Amino acid sequence: MDAILDILEDLKPGEDYRTRTDLVDARVLDSLTILALVSELEDAFDIIIPAVEIVPANFNTLSGIWDMVSRLRAADL
Repeated sequence: MDAILDILEDLKPGEDYRTRTDLVDARVLDSLTILALVSELEDAFDIIIPAVEIVPANFNTLSGIWDMVSRLRAADL
């Protein structure tokens, strides 16, 4: 999860990603940031994030992002 936190901090520093539960809803992560995040996650974790996974529930929290990445990594095995 720390790798995801590092990516988020690089893309948009200064947010409390560990405790926020409204990253998309509060527009902390906007559409351009999410696209950049998806690209970084795909590179960092060697996964493909399908368009159907790009929904607020998967990006509103750090744990939601981690759960999505973990699920996609497990499906790829």
